[in-house]
Amino acid sequence: MAPSERLARLGRLGLGELTEMQRDWALRARKDQLPPDLTDFDETWTVWLLMGGRGAGKTRTGAEWIKAQARGDLCFCCAPVRRIALVGQTLNDVRAVMVEGDSGLLAVHDRRSRPDYEPSKRTITWANGAIAQLFSAEEPDALRGPQFEVAWCDEIAKWRNAEETWDMLQFGLRLGARPRIVATTTPKPVPLLKRLLADAGTRVSRARTRDNAANLAPTFIAAVEGKYGGTRLGRQELDGELIEDDPDALFKRADIEAGRLAAAPDLVRVVVAVDPPATGSARANACGIVCAGIGGDGRGYVLHDGSLDGAAPGRWAKRAIELLHSFEADRLVAEVNQGGDMVEAVLREVDPAIPFRAVRASRGKQVRAEPVAALYEQGRISHVGTFPELEDELVSFAQLVASAGRSPDRADALVWAFTDLMLGRQRAPRIRAV
Repeated sequence: MAPSERLARLGRLGLGELTEMQRDWALRARKDQLPPDLTDFDETWTVWLLMGGRGAGKTRTGAEWIKAQARGDLCFCCAPVRRIALVGQTLNDVRAVMVEGDSGLLAVHDRRSRPDYEPSKRTITWANGAIAQLFSAEEPDALRGPQFEVAWCDEIAKWRNAEETWDMLQFGLRLGARPRIVATTTPKPVPLLKRLLADAGTRVSRARTRDNAANLAPTFIAAVEGKYGGTRLGRQELDGELIEDDPDALFKRADIEAGRLAAAPDLVRVVVAVDPPATGSARANACGIVCAGIGGDGRGYVLHDGSLDGAAPGRWAKRAIELLHSFEADRLVAEVNQGGDMVEAVLREVDPAIPFRAVRASRGKQVRAEPVAALYEQGRISHVGTFPELEDELVSFAQLVASAGRSPDRADALVWAFTDLMLGRQRAPRIRAV
């Protein structure tokens, strides 16, 4: 319609009709939030896979689709469905996000049409008789027996028993003329997601966190993009990209993820390792500063990445010594190939009494890193928390070394730390009082 005609038509509508239009998801949703039936007139799909960044509107999309299926919204389906499966990582996730969340199933209904939710029975029942059952990927066998017409599966890339849960669900999708699944997730390179992407029956929608900025806190986008923009973690968690590692990479992201912990045990030794830049100018490489420790179990733990970009010597020296004291580290290890005695002198200007060990590289970065990469492969190193920039450098280590661009300074510092803790000749460890 021409704008004048559209305004004229809207002017003839009553308040109730205008309110209904405002609530109409088919009118309000972005294109990536609408199923292939509406966007591409494609009704041949069996799985609609929505891959998006954090806060991109995936949950709202899944909830609105289920609402439309249960109520028989003619924009989305030919008739109401009767049996629905809601599957999440855990039952708590299903309840807190998919059902009771701000964008969950209860929230997308108004008070008059809201279905009856019975947490004890794990069911949601609409007035027309449609029933949704709640399931957890931690209990794949719970999907044996029930049967469904449609399903909504949330955060499938995080499911613990992903393949088994998905397969059990397929056996239960045996009602109606066209059983279908909507799967919403922030992508990770897990086997199930790769399998779905390769399936001819899958249709994919993608969304970035920024696409949903109108519904997010004004400072959120700036904060997360400032911290994670351009990193592999940011591309995955904000842009909704499926980031796969180079199969020939020295450090594997899967090894890092497998060993990640929320807290470290009591540690036998702690060191702060420094890989100083060649100069202190703004164009200099980063100064790699990594704090790591070794436990009584013989495992290594990455505790903190305090690296600085383009910092003057006095600044990176102060940062390294602050970490030495705050983590009660046993010593500070620094590479002196570039700065020689100057490196130690700069550090001792800040604190003359620091326990210091100078290390000099006699082999190439790749050769030095290989024994530490082997420790990761053996499952002997854990990251305590998340270190996006450091982890990006580790999984891209070989490419960074081979290129003439940015040096893997954070990764170099980590290599020096674990060479000292786990690969070098050590004095008998002492357990520090806590």
